[in-house]
Order: sequence, then structure tokens, then C-alpha cells
Amino acid sequence: MKNIKILIFVVLAYLPFQIFAQDLIVYNSKYLSKPDSTLVFMPKGKSKADQLPLVFMLHGYSGTYKQWDAISNAQNYANEYGFIVVLPDGLYNSWYLNSPLLEKSQYEKFFIEELFQDIIAKYTPNQNNIFITGLSMGGHGALSIFLNNLDKFKSGGSTSGAVDLRTLGSKYGIDVLLGKNASEELLNSFSVIENVKKLAGTDRTFIFDCGTEDQFYKMNNELKMLCDQLKIKATYISQPGGHNRAYWAKSIRQQMNFFKTLI
Repeated sequence: MKNIKILIFVVLAYLPFQIFAQDLIVYNSKYLSKPDSTLVFMPKGKSKADQLPLVFMLHGYSGTYKQWDAISNAQNYANEYGFIVVLPDGLYNSWYLNSPLLEKSQYEKFFIEELFQDIIAKYTPNQNNIFITGLSMGGHGALSIFLNNLDKFKSGGSTSGAVDLRTLGSKYGIDVLLGKNASEELLNSFSVIENVKKLAGTDRTFIFDCGTEDQFYKMNNELKMLCDQLKIKATYISQPGGHNRAYWAKSIRQQMNFFKTLI
């Protein structure tokens, strides 16, 4: 792929303690307005020849590719679960979607056509065991990408996800991407709570959760009720907690345990 820079065995000092990241890849994409940085963690003692499972972890609104590492220590998770862990940058407020208004904000196209293909080629994971999850904006993005690309992922996840864009109005940059007067039909077409209907009548499964004190708790409960009505095999975890790092550090372990059971 053109215009990709790879920094191998980089020590990152953005935390109070140092995390050893094996690869930092910078993508210059025709679909994005600026470069996208992605961290990749290989489990200790494993190689690309092992064809390991792989999980993409998407950060939240206003975060960066460093967010999940700061929350969960991605190298430790890679070591413990035996997954290749990939942390892309969502460019602050991309919502991981293809904007119908902004030519250089086509994030899902970038993800699937460039980043995904490049990661598969470089790290040779087991392509039957590829997962995607995320928090908040990244929770919506992870499930959206999963639902739009079921042939590429075994399962998806969301923690504290904003799974219904119809309720956000002009918050969090949605209006910039979809328009200030976006129609209900357009908002439906991008919302997880509508796109989840693609799983009806299938045996595909995913996991999502939300804290009971979270601002997105109501919409996640509504997603659970819809899954029940459609008999979709979703695992939903409702537990005490808010929209914060302490909650996500707990919930991501639950999601990793879930993904591990599917291998």
C-alpha cells in the first residue's frame, strides 16, 4: 500500500509508565483529511506464523489511538488472551462512518479497503477469528463496521456505545458529518439500533454493555429489547458504572473473555 510509514519496536512514553508497542503504523489515506496512526501489539513469544486471533479496538469521541492502551495496557491484554491487538485512530470525531457530506471523511472505506487489508497482509492473523469492539463513539463504530462487513468479522462488541444516532442531535459532531437537518431516514441508515436488524434470522452474535449511570444507558436497553424481539443472539451486560475509564477497564475484560469463547 502506498504512503504508509511503519515504526517498529517503538517505546511510547505517553503514560505514567512505559508501554512497549511493537508497531506504530501511519496511514496517509485518500479517504481521510489527515494521517491515521495505528498501534499494533503482538502477544509476547508469538509470531505472525502462529495465525493468531485479532481484535480491533476503537476509541471514543475526542480520543486518540492511545486511549485504549491508557485504559487497559494493550500489551498485557495481547499477552494474556493471545490476540493481536490493533488500536486505530478515529481522528477525534469521525464516528468511523462514511460521511455523505465530507469527501475526506470516509472512515469506513479507509478502514475496510486500506487499514484492514494492510493489517491482514502484515500480521497474517487467523481470518476466521477477527473481532472488533470500541467504547462510546467507538462502540457505535465497531458495531456499525461489524454489521456492514459480516464477512470479515466473527463478532463485534460495544461498551457504553452511542448506538442510536437519532438521539444525539448536534452533539459530538454528528451534524458536521450528516448535516444539521439530517433526515430520520439518513440517521436510521447510520444507526446501530437500525442496522442490527441485519442479524435477524442468522446465528451471528455480538456483545454490548452499558453502565447504569451512563448517559447512553437508555438507548442500550432499547437495543437489547430490539434484539430480544428479533431473536438476535446478542449478549448484553447491564452493570453499575458511568461513562468513564474505570468502567471501560472492567468492561473490556468481559468483552475479551466473550471473544475468547468464540475461538
